[in-house]
Amino acid sequence: MKELLIIFFTAIITQNVVLSRFMGICPFLGVSNKTKSAVGMGFAVTAVLVLATLVTYPISNLILIPNGLSFLNTIIFILVIASFVQMLEMFLRKFIPPLYSALGIYLPLITTNCAVLGITLINIEDFSTMAQLPHALVNALGAGIGFLMAMVIFSGVRTRLSSKKIPESFKGLPITLVAAAIVAISFMGFSGVIDGIFGAESSGFPFIVG
Repeated sequence: MKELLIIFFTAIITQNVVLSRFMGICPFLGVSNKTKSAVGMGFAVTAVLVLATLVTYPISNLILIPNGLSFLNTIIFILVIASFVQMLEMFLRKFIPPLYSALGIYLPLITTNCAVLGITLINIEDFSTMAQLPHALVNALGAGIGFLMAMVIFSGVRTRLSSKKIPESFKGLPITLVAAAIVAISFMGFSGVIDGIFGAESSGFPFIVG
């Protein structure tokens, strides 16, 4: 249980998929201007991450790797992710039209979101046996929650910025990138908190299970 907790909180905070690994930057910058759309995108990415890991992990470990076809991982993973994104898109279009409209083009772009594809590939590399499927799922869930948290925090920052007087040369994308950098730097301070809670064994990532 301690191993799973370390993986979970490391994925959320010290190895945050956006603020530490710098993946999924496009939706992070494109959808975080409104809190509602940021939350919606965060939950959508989390759901796709967990479901994609649940399917791609056994495909890779039971079919592709044993048959020397691991070079197909990226192609197969994109197809799996695209299937889940399509189902999610149909669900939102039918049951939550306002959120579907708010996410716009960024919803289908989850298919090529490097955060989703990256975490599924990282799980295969870091947790190499079927016995470690729970670890991969926890890592995917933590990465998704970390993405959601980064989106919500940055949405709040952008809301505050919209009411402030910004120098002309910094308006628009420049001040957005500066704010994103400051938020990312602030997350570096949490590494000591994780180490203090779980001990020195949490300082490295991935958490290698013996």
